[in-house]
Amino acid sequence: MSKKPERKLDEKSSGEQSSPPGSPMVERFLIPSPVPTRRTRTYSQSERARAGPVYHGRMKSFCRHQGHGFIIPNEGNEPIFVHISDIEGDIVPVEGDEVSFKRCPVPPKFEKFCAVHVMITRFKEGVQHERWDSTPNPHDHD
Repeated sequence: MSKKPERKLDEKSSGEQSSPPGSPMVERFLIPSPVPTRRTRTYSQSERARAGPVYHGRMKSFCRHQGHGFIIPNEGNEPIFVHISDIEGDIVPVEGDEVSFKRCPVPPKFEKFCAVHVMITRFKEGVQHERWDSTPNPHDHD
């Protein structure tokens, strides 16, 4: 049996293939993200996060275009990463929104955490909020 050679992502075939936006490339090969998003978390990781305590904080930043942001927890000052797939509800969070969330450790060392099951608990006053099903504002690329 001959071993099938690895194909680089920039090579085209009958089904065109390209790297996802924002994906890091090393020597033209895609490196999987270490951040466990809702789609890539295992069942046990999801259940541990769901059973964990609820934390509170405020949105430091969130970019709908890039699909991620950061939360400043009330119990500390180091920002916690949040992925777009872990935001619950119909409203896009903005800087200053108060949120509740659970934490999930990030591999490979499991020393840092990302926010999961994020819910907006209080909207920042005086700011217009978008719905996920609305057309994104092309000028909002924070």
